[in-house]
Amino acid sequence: MPTDPDPGQRHQLTTSARDLDELGERLARWLGARLGTATPPLITDLNRPETGGLSSCSVLFDATWQADGRPEQASYVARMAPEADSFPVFRTYDLAMQYSVMAGVAAHTDVPVPPLCWLETDESVLGTPFFVMRRVEGRIPEDNPPYVFVGWVFDATPEERLRLTHNTVDIIAKIHALPDPAAKFPLLTRPAAGSALRHHVDGQRAWYRWALADDGYRIPLLERGFDWLEEHWPADPAPDVLSWGDARPGNIIYQGFEPVAVLDWEMAALGPRELDLAWIVFIHRFFQDIATRFGQPGLPDYLRRDDIVDRYQQITGYTVRDLDWYLVYAALRHGIVMARIKRRMIHFGEDTDTDDRDDYIMHRPSLEALLAGTYDWDRPLREQD
Repeated sequence: MPTDPDPGQRHQLTTSARDLDELGERLARWLGARLGTATPPLITDLNRPETGGLSSCSVLFDATWQADGRPEQASYVARMAPEADSFPVFRTYDLAMQYSVMAGVAAHTDVPVPPLCWLETDESVLGTPFFVMRRVEGRIPEDNPPYVFVGWVFDATPEERLRLTHNTVDIIAKIHALPDPAAKFPLLTRPAAGSALRHHVDGQRAWYRWALADDGYRIPLLERGFDWLEEHWPADPAPDVLSWGDARPGNIIYQGFEPVAVLDWEMAALGPRELDLAWIVFIHRFFQDIATRFGQPGLPDYLRRDDIVDRYQQITGYTVRDLDWYLVYAALRHGIVMARIKRRMIHFGEDTDTDDRDDYIMHRPSLEALLAGTYDWDRPLREQD
């Protein structure tokens, strides 16, 4: 595989070409109309969050205005769909769905989500749909550089990290406990034919074709992964729940070690509980394998597979099933993400191409071992044959 850059350093990645000054002017005019002010509010401290991902563009801002002669002030986050020319990670970015899911979760559970304010579907306002929510203060485990190298999670004690694990799993359990999710979230309802899991996997296959294969970027390892899924399909998938989709601490704002806001619902779906459980297990192991590959200890005591499963079963009474299958599926899904991001970075001149398309998958050795049935969750990947 090609030489990797230092993973402990922050890497500057292209997220949006939007001019912030122009964006602030447009936001001020729009917000004034929403608030009914005589003059546009004053927008200050407009910035892009350093911890933001690549699938969307969010901006943070403060607004000040007059209401009945009294000064008012609030801090907001505007979450926008990516521009068409930004080489988006996902094929579609349904902000109305995200807004609806967040509103439903807030209405029917005590899962903390940021207070929602407005959904704007008129693309002429900012050039793309967006929604605005109140800003929640706190801290987030970072992906860039990954929390397994530096930061507050790395600096915490093992006991604090176990508390963080438990609190995060508790959030997932509360989401899954929401009753009758198909009725409450019609935008997520699957077609009449086929199971939710079948619909989910078919959707990932279609995404792979759009993101990679249809443009001539076939990834043999990913296609082997899809074949493996079909050959080992679960005999009796669990009943459907609301699946958060991108279930991991990097999408939660914490105050101390307590979750205060659950973010990023773009991958929400209906499906078995194991979709979320496998995702949180694998995404941490992805970062942990990077750390050990570079000779660093990482955080082997954090988000361990057994700890996650034990905590989830303890608080829900549900017996987790077919987790090995869902872990392969999580690695496959993340492989599509990483390969698409690799293409995106090449497009923006941030990376170079490689002749071996399987090297588009940063966790290639992990996925290969999972498909071979040799991946050992109790040992660092670099120590495995």
